[in-house]
Amino acid sequence: MIDCVENRLLTSRRGLLLGGASFAAWAYLPKFARAADGRDPRLIVVILRGALDGLSTVAPIGDPDYAGLHGSIALAADGAHPAIPLDSFFALHPAMPEFSRMYRDKHAAVIHAVSTPYRDRSHFDGQDVLESGYAGPGRVQSGWLNRALDALPRGERVSSGLAVGPTTPLVLRGNAPTVGWAPVALPQADDDTAMRLVDLYRHRDPALATALSQGLQLDKAASGDDMKRKPGNAVAQMRQVARGAAKLMAADDGPRIAALAFDGWDTHANEGGPVGRLAFLLGGLDGALAEFEGGLGERWRDSVVVVATEFGRTARINGTDGTDHGTGTIALLAGGAVRGGRVIADWPGLKLANLHEGRDLKPTTDLRSVIKGVLQGQFGLSDRVLAETVFPDSASAKPMQGLVAS
Repeated sequence: MIDCVENRLLTSRRGLLLGGASFAAWAYLPKFARAADGRDPRLIVVILRGALDGLSTVAPIGDPDYAGLHGSIALAADGAHPAIPLDSFFALHPAMPEFSRMYRDKHAAVIHAVSTPYRDRSHFDGQDVLESGYAGPGRVQSGWLNRALDALPRGERVSSGLAVGPTTPLVLRGNAPTVGWAPVALPQADDDTAMRLVDLYRHRDPALATALSQGLQLDKAASGDDMKRKPGNAVAQMRQVARGAAKLMAADDGPRIAALAFDGWDTHANEGGPVGRLAFLLGGLDGALAEFEGGLGERWRDSVVVVATEFGRTARINGTDGTDHGTGTIALLAGGAVRGGRVIADWPGLKLANLHEGRDLKPTTDLRSVIKGVLQGQFGLSDRVLAETVFPDSASAKPMQGLVAS
């Protein structure tokens, strides 16, 4: 057992040392001061990798062309599993009752027919544009969220970001300090084995021993003694990740900005309608949002969660009851600081003549405008910083106003 775990650690020694150094820097930061207005804002960015079907998540059931295009997987206002009405035109997937509750409480909102500037259909390039914040792929190795963090005044409430997962998402890579936490970093190592490893490396590699010890402390703080790290399905893993991240962010001296990614949203075949594969994934996302709310506690009042994906999916289903790579999709906002209870959409319609390239929901809102509006509302970043530093060369994408409660 020791040999197996030792081999895994040796292969990731560099990453572990970097993670330990980040944790050490964060652990000794001074306590954060609250803003003069009493707000203590937090921002969590959730990336859904694989391209979310926005037309199946928030369905335009009031559009006369929707049901015919989406066919067997279209949501409906009635039937065995009716969609949850959001207004007279849009309805939410029935797998998301927690988001529906937040929406009714005016703490969640939907932005529909949204997209990054990317107009092709490569997951790799689409995710690069989504997370880098540039208009095209392959230009930088830093992300817009890290650049936003780096632009904040030093010594104030926000001094580091939290990267959740085995690797730091591109959106949070860059010059600003981050701390990494992966809830399944050592899933086979119990406490006794882990401490024996620390003791072993204390003599053979003191730097690695220090990093490992610090990483175990961070994992314990996030997980709690009652949180068992057993392999589970995607839904359980989404909730587990959100629960741990929220616990870290709820601390007075914890990070205020976090990023994480959930994989598996590429629904080419057997997507399912109100039940099925997509419903399963949306249930996990819905549970994760509830974990953020519960874990942040009173901090939820000043928090915003942004859920985004690299692009949407085709308006018409394919021959395998799935959807292919598309363009326009949705972004979701949740949190006590959200001015919610709204679907924000400049709806383009689903008639053939209105579809992007005759196949996709036409995007009418730039995702960068949405994110700029959240960053400005939460942290007061200026139009200039947002247009030149956070999202370079994006002056035409104005920050969307009124997304965050003042």
